[in-house]
Amino acid sequence: MTWDQVPLRSICEVTAGPSGSLLESLHDSPDGVPVISPSDLTDHHTVDTRRIRRVPQGEAERLSRFALREGDLLTVRQGALGRLALIGPEQVTWFYGSSCLRIRPRSELVLPTYLVSYLSYPPVQRALLGQSIPGTVPSLNSAMLNELPVTLPPLDRQQSAVEALADVDARIRSLRQMADRLEALRPAMFGELMGGTRCT
Repeated sequence: MTWDQVPLRSICEVTAGPSGSLLESLHDSPDGVPVISPSDLTDHHTVDTRRIRRVPQGEAERLSRFALREGDLLTVRQGALGRLALIGPEQVTWFYGSSCLRIRPRSELVLPTYLVSYLSYPPVQRALLGQSIPGTVPSLNSAMLNELPVTLPPLDRQQSAVEALADVDARIRSLRQMADRLEALRPAMFGELMGGTRCT
């Protein structure tokens, strides 16, 4: 079955991050509002908060249009293109840096979880990276992302796809945990097989 293809702009709002001048007061202290940078986006489409930087609480109002909502997506627009994350409830009202683009799905048309899977699908990643602006630091802009074709099945089929992928992810995690346990047991098993022989 063939589904409709629509430009991303018809199902999402894409907003570039604030200019560097608006983030001059970024700091590493635990006070203030977190600002997500490309290095905070993980391979599992989540946000790593261990090295997150912040802006003072007093600057939140002037940055308010860059505040994140649950279900937003962030993608890198300069440097490590292709990295993206789905914003969860923990990151609501946080901001994002100048090297990111915010993708805000229209929930009546597309599920954020489906869109994450679609945008991380290797053929789509290749198409997206293929239209990046070449240079010392490759980059994308809002106009390019807005025109990206998105295959859009009905919401129920999107949900079915998301659930099937979640099952696969759960199996992958289980197998990785089993492999880690076996790896940890390996030296002890070898010791037993050697009869407790100690090397000096």
